[in-house]
Amino acid sequence: MSEIPDGNHHASSPRPDRAERRPIGVRRLRLGGREVFTQGIAPAVLQDLYHYFMTVGWPQLFGTFAAFFLAFDLLFGCLYYLVPGCVANLNPPGFAGAFFFSVETLATVGYGDMHPHDFYGHSVAMVEIFVGLMSLSLITGIMFARFSRPRARFLFAKSAVVRPLDGKPTLMFRAANARQNVVQEASAQLRMLRNEVTAEGYRLRRITDLALVRSQHPLFVLGWNIMHVIDTTSPLHGQTPESLRAAAAQFLLTVSGTDETTGQLLMARAEYHGRDIRWNQTFRDILEVREDGTLHFDYGKFHDVEPITHTPPKT
Repeated sequence: MSEIPDGNHHASSPRPDRAERRPIGVRRLRLGGREVFTQGIAPAVLQDLYHYFMTVGWPQLFGTFAAFFLAFDLLFGCLYYLVPGCVANLNPPGFAGAFFFSVETLATVGYGDMHPHDFYGHSVAMVEIFVGLMSLSLITGIMFARFSRPRARFLFAKSAVVRPLDGKPTLMFRAANARQNVVQEASAQLRMLRNEVTAEGYRLRRITDLALVRSQHPLFVLGWNIMHVIDTTSPLHGQTPESLRAAAAQFLLTVSGTDETTGQLLMARAEYHGRDIRWNQTFRDILEVREDGTLHFDYGKFHDVEPITHTPPKT
């Protein structure tokens, strides 16, 4: 913790290393449903363009591509305009014609009416064609990378429940595969984050792994109830809704597996706060067995919970 000076210190000229510095790179993030502001790290978009293009939204992506295209068109259009006569059959005359010739050259279209007329024009066109080819290849690679990136369509119930199972209170989460294809060897990990104070009085945000009844699913197709038994060995033993809220408890559920259709590794996560845990309640049944023996899943009730009639045993 930084020391806070009291009012007895005399004012003095600040040393260069103590001079107040302007915050660098204030950035807003959302972590676990909470707004987080960071500063002190200068933005480095130009040094990390690939990450920018992979994470920015589609409107911003196309807007950035359009801005680069327009900037290069204007740059090379100005170069053509600086030397009159370097482009034959310039139409319309003036800068407009030079700009449109730049557009055709950068896009490697080449309609044939306008063409370089001298050595200078050919040299500028050669450089612009090279820039156009490189830009086209980069844009193609980025678009392919974004479209081919594996995306999991896993559903997670909005709430988790604590209910008795086999005489023991059990924390239960509900997940489903929205694509309803086979996800092979699916695995789940559950972790709890909460504020704690050590014996030395040090405050920290501790991450604790919670053991699952079954952390593997060989064929994740329809649904999966992910459960943690709250016994004497559980970090949740003796916890109440009030204690979880006081500790700002947060549960992070991660599900991953291999998509049988594409062979890609899929991964998705869900975050739950203490207020999202429904105690002494259970998930509404979404499975119905018809008279003809067929199974029907109603995902319209996937997020529904309902109270149970008897009280679970105390931990």
